[in-house]
Amino acid sequence: MAATAPVFAAMGVREIRAGLASKDFSAREIAESSLARVRALDGATHAFLETTEQLALQQAAALDAAVAAGTLDACGPLAGVPVAFKDNMNLEGTHTTCSSAMLANYVSPFTATCVQRTIEAGGIPLGKLNMDEFAFGSSTETSAFGSTRNPWDLSRVPGGSSGGSAAAVGAGLAAITLGSDTGGSIRQPGSFCGAVAVKPTYGVVSRYGVVAFGSSLDQVGPFTRSVEDAAFALNAIAGRDVLDCTSQDLDVDFTANLAEGVKGMRIGVVPAFMEAQGLTDEVKAKVEEAVEHLRALGADIVEVELPNAQAAMSAYYVLGPCEAFSNLARFDSVRYGYCDPGHKDLGGQYEASRAKGFGPEARRRIMLGSYLLSAGVYDTYYYPAQQVRTLITQDYARAYEQVDCIVAPVSPRTAFTFGEVSDPTDMYLSDMFTISINIAGNGGMSLPVGLGAQTQLPVGVQLISPQFKDQNMLRVAAALETVYGPAPVAPAFAPGQPYPEGSMADIPDAADATPGVDLPGLLTEEGGFGVAHQASSAAQRGLSERLGNAEAAPFQVEKAGE
Repeated sequence: MAATAPVFAAMGVREIRAGLASKDFSAREIAESSLARVRALDGATHAFLETTEQLALQQAAALDAAVAAGTLDACGPLAGVPVAFKDNMNLEGTHTTCSSAMLANYVSPFTATCVQRTIEAGGIPLGKLNMDEFAFGSSTETSAFGSTRNPWDLSRVPGGSSGGSAAAVGAGLAAITLGSDTGGSIRQPGSFCGAVAVKPTYGVVSRYGVVAFGSSLDQVGPFTRSVEDAAFALNAIAGRDVLDCTSQDLDVDFTANLAEGVKGMRIGVVPAFMEAQGLTDEVKAKVEEAVEHLRALGADIVEVELPNAQAAMSAYYVLGPCEAFSNLARFDSVRYGYCDPGHKDLGGQYEASRAKGFGPEARRRIMLGSYLLSAGVYDTYYYPAQQVRTLITQDYARAYEQVDCIVAPVSPRTAFTFGEVSDPTDMYLSDMFTISINIAGNGGMSLPVGLGAQTQLPVGVQLISPQFKDQNMLRVAAALETVYGPAPVAPAFAPGQPYPEGSMADIPDAADATPGVDLPGLLTEEGGFGVAHQASSAAQRGLSERLGNAEAAPFQVEKAGE
């Protein structure tokens, strides 16, 4: 079967708005065609957990009315653009599961600010996207509802934790998706799936309504296929929110300087990153190629040092589990979340519900965080981790006295196959170049720079900006995009290609979401785990074994902080 309908999700923001304004197509056509494409193709990628057809058609009707009235310009920068959201972002009337059995029957009573602003900007919401459970992972293998597959090679992971968000853009199922990034969870899957992926400076986007992993590390950002579309998305979602005290007032048009080029800009390169153990030759070659293109475009290339960056991973695996432990304490099986039946005492109910509701990686991080925050241990590891955090932040501040932006790898390698990464250190090394940016709070993004010479899979280059100067990295990315072009849809999903075998998907719709009722297809009527969960359980057990040494990470922090 060939994909003959217009692929609106593969269009850019400007192209969609122009087509609406000229009445080449209607917003209803965009909504219906995009939802049909999701159902036709998502069986291959499993990027979506739930669709929002009713909301999409309501938004489309409002946009078509605006076109008829000649008021489309007032509808916002994303008018008519098909969008979708990572499933840790609340959207009223939809399930927000965080890809965990713990929240399989939770229906959102409110909407996250970033989601609300995307819809108010005119985006047509298509649904909720798969992720690693509670954002714990780098491959989307820990989802309780089955792994998402990379559209460039269905035998490979899309990265994580925002794997569904990256795969949806890579497969042309949505033009813009939102993900969250705690240690690389936007940039790494963006690199694996060949998408533009932006983690803004901490505080640029409100976190209200986003289920927290690490509250001092999390930040929301967009996946797109062009730098300009990412800037449009940031214009829609950025800014102060009275419901999030960490959000900041901004007076920035992220599209304003995209055409200025890099002539005269000082671009930093970190030699320690380029010589890091585990960095593959094909990724290193692509980063070096991007640096040379920047030099040819007129940028000054400057070597900078980040002497404490090597301690970032150790600090992260103290701070992250501690904050995760605190944030997951709310899931007590009483107020909401999975409640194991048949217990005579509250303690037994707590233990059984949390043991069955959380997957192995979530349980591991809860136990690790509990240990690290316990009396006698807190002073030994948590305090040094915070000291390392300060040192890393100071390193970046000193570097930006010399340069306007830093270029680095995103991930040491391209997308790996399911089960290929058997060593726990190798799994954590997926984020070795991204974690320090979250610790310091700087902005960072991944820009696709073509395919690796050996694997022929997407490679992303990481651009890192000073705090609250995210327009710097977008400007550099736009200059590089003149060389590499916008990110393409993965070949097997490109417009006009036959649909991949087994691509049809029966995705539950949010219109069926009723508080207290399990999400159709994810849990059985008897309340037990459904087929998708059972299918992923073996993978989770294998992942649990591969990551069994996670508890060793914090014990490097004391030495690193000396």
